[in-house]
Amino acid sequence: MKRIGVTANGSKPRAPEILQRLAARARTLRLELVTCDGTEALLPGARTVPQAGFADAIDVLVAMGGDGTMLHAARLLDGRDIPLLGVNLGSLGFLTSVTDDRVEAALDVLVNGGYSLSHRSTIDAVFHHDGQAAGRYRALNDVVVGWGETSRVVTLGLSIDGVPVGSFVCDGLIASTPTGSTGHSLSTGGPVVHPESRVIVLNPICPHTLSNRPMVIPDDRHIALEVVRSSKRQILVIDGQDHHQIVQGDRIEFSRSPQGLRFIHLPGYNYFDVLRQKLHWRSSNV
Repeated sequence: MKRIGVTANGSKPRAPEILQRLAARARTLRLELVTCDGTEALLPGARTVPQAGFADAIDVLVAMGGDGTMLHAARLLDGRDIPLLGVNLGSLGFLTSVTDDRVEAALDVLVNGGYSLSHRSTIDAVFHHDGQAAGRYRALNDVVVGWGETSRVVTLGLSIDGVPVGSFVCDGLIASTPTGSTGHSLSTGGPVVHPESRVIVLNPICPHTLSNRPMVIPDDRHIALEVVRSSKRQILVIDGQDHHQIVQGDRIEFSRSPQGLRFIHLPGYNYFDVLRQKLHWRSSNV
């Protein structure tokens, strides 16, 4: 891996310092740093390319920031089979796995090998308005139908593989990948799912019937969600990015994408250590 793509959240207080350390180590290892999105302002000497050609110009992508930066990095890859390494410059970071004090070690591992790969699934979503496909998207974390102009509830109809499952009177619904299970879905009462599981989590937001609980289904199913009744416009959100206002009669279809992602982890990484740290769980030996 000689061509290292870099994207960073420049608003993080320590970003300039960490990027300078990254650049110094890259020079020592004779690696080429490549950027496309403004990161070059904090990374003098890096080669800047248009975003459309970014994925073709790199062998690996290093995302420096938090989970939002990782989601941005996934969009930059645009379905390409290029591994992604997350360096945490924030405080939460379920998706990032490298602390900022190990940024030099991360480059060493990319050159010398010894890292592990975690394969992550993504969701392809198609938004239909007036019976026509009006948008196609890919989500690493989640597809959300929710919020809106008022506090009134909506009725959403759910079907799986063409079979009606039921309708939900609720504030919205989250369709989450295993990677995204520790995101918005978790905050609305969804389960923690190991990120390499082959499932999709369907989680109603504040349902008006207590028997409506999160569902975990195999990710080879075709899922359709229709706005059956609504007196307000809702929002279709893909990985935290607003894309469409949704009205009664609109439909969203989604399923596992054939293009997933590969996360790079340094030696010693363990997903359950991350859960214990981020969710403040007690260790079994305490």
